Amino acid sequence: MADKFIYKCIDCGKEYSGKEIMYLCPDCALQNTANMPPKGVLKVIYDYNGIPLVRHNGGTTLNHLFEKKQIDLLPVEKLKSLPKLRVGNTPLYRIKKLNSKKLPFRLFLKDDSQNPTFSFKDRASAVVSGFAKEKKIKTIVAASTGNAGSSLAGICASQNQKAIIMVPESAPLAKLTQIIMYGAAIIPVKGTYDDAFDLSIKATEKYGWYNRNTAFNPLTIEGKKTVSFEIYHQIRRSKHLPDRIFVPVGDGVIISGVYKGLEDMLKLGIINELPTVVAVQAEGSNNLIRNITGNAFNIKPSNTIADSISVDIPRNFYMAKQFIEKYNGEYLTVSDNEILNASKILSENTGIFAEPAAATAFAGLLNYMNNGKTEKKSNNVVLLTGSGLKDLKSVQPVIEIPDAVKPDINSLENFLNSQKL
Repeated sequence: MADKFIYKCIDCGKEYSGKEIMYLCPDCALQNTANMPPKGVLKVIYDYNGIPLVRHNGGTTLNHLFEKKQIDLLPVEKLKSLPKLRVGNTPLYRIKKLNSKKLPFRLFLKDDSQNPTFSFKDRASAVVSGFAKEKKIKTIVAASTGNAGSSLAGICASQNQKAIIMVPESAPLAKLTQIIMYGAAIIPVKGTYDDAFDLSIKATEKYGWYNRNTAFNPLTIEGKKTVSFEIYHQIRRSKHLPDRIFVPVGDGVIISGVYKGLEDMLKLGIINELPTVVAVQAEGSNNLIRNITGNAFNIKPSNTIADSISVDIPRNFYMAKQFIEKYNGEYLTVSDNEILNASKILSENTGIFAEPAAATAFAGLLNYMNNGKTEKKSNNVVLLTGSGLKDLKSVQPVIEIPDAVKPDINSLENFLNSQKL
């Protein structure tokens, strides 16, 4: 039986069978050094000519893929291998006003906080778990600042698999609580996310656990790319294909996943060109976009409230860089103050409470809007990747809880007058 897919090294181009468990390209991985993004990241390639599609009005549609739950473009053989939890198919909201002002452009919010563990990371965890199930692997390990860990823990709980999560000791309590409640083994690691990442790889080598780490396990991108299929499937109903997609960026895997889904559709003839993908990083952790144009990679220690995208070494730097350069992507940084402000504007205007990492993408949209870069009648999609309930501490600077009032109508009236309610 022919391979459903192959792995291809983004650096040397060498190809490997999809039937094997692979992480990095064995040849290129030997060249990796400390304090540098890894070489040898693998890309999953399908036989695009062999995937049956439906033609409609002279074009190819996504309907066939959705009827089959996208199984033709996923690295698993059977749908029943995937979790029974509803992963993906998250809502896409059209927003017409901000702060009571009508927008001159079309704004769509893709709310991935509606996934089972309230983050975008469930897309990757579902595919990794399904692949492991088909390989009869019971234990999966991951390093995480919280979201990927709670995601893997929740998905594994639904699949009767064991999850082992290594987290930096500074990870937010809400995310650690999720991990523990799902029954996963949690291992706090002294140091940064990168320290936890390295330890998880050593554990994989020693104990044979399957590793979910992004930019290490190539199947994570295959799960994350499904958001692009959904955006096009949902937005096409309103006959408005996206001009820009704003994506929060940390280690470069989410944006690579968005690009991979778009590239798959391009190869299948579903789309003729890609929208502009805008990479938005926190100013205090901009190690990916700051190094895109340079010849040497320089690390700047991260310091941002957006913990989910706080990364010193962006592990998927080279793939993200390739995608951004190949498809003329755009990029910018936003400050922590801009992120907090964006989170508050988003919540007050839409009812969507996003964690700082997710609000970073919305801050990018606001930056473009304030600088006149969102053309009239253009179609702009913002990818919101996680719930604000995961990190309540970070938004405290923009929250003011009033003092309690006495339980009588006069005290209430004084309070209403003082608050101008």
